[in-house]
Amino acid sequence: MVGYPAETTEAFCDGHVRAFAFFGGVPQSILYDNTRIAVARILGDGKRQRTRVFAELQSHYLFTDRFGRPGKGNDKGKVEGLVGYARRNFLVPIPVFESFEALNAYLLECCRRRQAERLRGREGTIGERLERDLAAFQTPLPAPYDACEKQAGRVSSLSLVRYRGTDYSVPTTYGHREVLVRGYVHEVVISCGAEIIARHVRSYEREDFVFDPLHYLALLEQKINALDQAAPLTGWELPEAFATLRRLLEARMGKQGKREFVQVLRLMEVFRIDDVAAGVRDAIDRGVIGFDAVKHLVLCRIERRPPRLDMSVYPYLPHASVALTSARTYMDLLTGVTS
Repeated sequence: MVGYPAETTEAFCDGHVRAFAFFGGVPQSILYDNTRIAVARILGDGKRQRTRVFAELQSHYLFTDRFGRPGKGNDKGKVEGLVGYARRNFLVPIPVFESFEALNAYLLECCRRRQAERLRGREGTIGERLERDLAAFQTPLPAPYDACEKQAGRVSSLSLVRYRGTDYSVPTTYGHREVLVRGYVHEVVISCGAEIIARHVRSYEREDFVFDPLHYLALLEQKINALDQAAPLTGWELPEAFATLRRLLEARMGKQGKREFVQVLRLMEVFRIDDVAAGVRDAIDRGVIGFDAVKHLVLCRIERRPPRLDMSVYPYLPHASVALTSARTYMDLLTGVTS
């Protein structure tokens, strides 16, 4: 009940992990067809040489495997019929949801409702019969298996790591380093040593590029003229307050204002975007246009304390001179006399 391309290592392992979690235990044995993910070779005596990934999964959960005969779909009993039943009853008409998580929740509820049904010629409901089967399962469950494909990689000069034909970004400080890529069904995680340096939503598009703009800001701070041409920032949607801040910074400080704008963006390497955006709006409202002011306001928001801004550290801000007004001045205005 998850959305992913079929016949991938990650999907195969993830399906097992989710199924065992749903049942709350591991079956004594599982019947498979001869999928290439589980079977590397069928030997002459009919035995199977298992793949490394399947051997890892099996040794983690300690179940016995059984395989159907090649080309004999009937060896798997009612599997194909149950797939057809689920398709006709749960997916017709085609359901529409905003995410795979919502679709999976709907399908799970359909399965739970079906447990209350009673099949013709059988004693007890489907749920009651399931309870009897679960009594034979191995419990308790071990820690979940890390359902991913692991692959060594190397960061390119463009701070990209390739996995399954798609390039994923990492921070520019890791250029030319050796990394470990873990490909999950919906996510790609990149590590250098024991440190996770990047997480991306997985793309199944061919020859795609997946960027995190934050990975390139440290370099752009040094090469500020490339800010408007940087491909990783293309399509980066930020709250409107950021564009306003940039216009004010560049109007008052020129090139240095552009650099300070990048420094403001880099605050999102540490703080949530909502907090940074609130700090930017507060700075604009107060007329304190600068990186130091935004950072101070963000910290005050997080720490829940009132801001204390020293305006002397912003020499480029326009100064207003407010003088005391006397009653004589008003009289001069009324009589048209200037003093």
